Amino acid sequence: MGEEMTIPREYRGASRDFDAFMLEVRDRSGLATTNQTYTVVEGVLRVFRRRLTPEEAIAFAQVLPPVLRALFVSDWNLDEPIKTFGTRQEMTSEVKALRRDHNFATDSAIADVATVLRRHVDAAAFERVLAGLTSGARDFWTP
Repeated sequence: MGEEMTIPREYRGASRDFDAFMLEVRDRSGLATTNQTYTVVEGVLRVFRRRLTPEEAIAFAQVLPPVLRALFVSDWNLDEPIKTFGTRQEMTSEVKALRRDHNFATDSAIADVATVLRRHVDAAAFERVLAGLTSGARDFWTP
């Protein structure tokens, strides 16, 4: 038999780490539930992803924790045209458009998610990936 591979820690604690991330975003955003928070986080990730090439998006996904990585690539329409980075206000409006009737995103949604995300990633790896992207991409994740 071949060598046995142990399960990496990032996968072993993925659900716990995701729950901690969601609670932190919920509290920072002043939301009532993690269900509300999920839509906000999903919206922020989608708005960012729409502005990347598939290669850039995959590089970015590699530095995300496992559950956020899965959320980042889920329901991805590769035929959708790549958008340009706009103002924070324009992109926040796009975040708020996801499931509009059930979306509680605040005007600080992108900054809130960015602030919390930076506490849940390897900072050096995150900065290396951002350095290879446009200034708009770097600005997006600046709280």
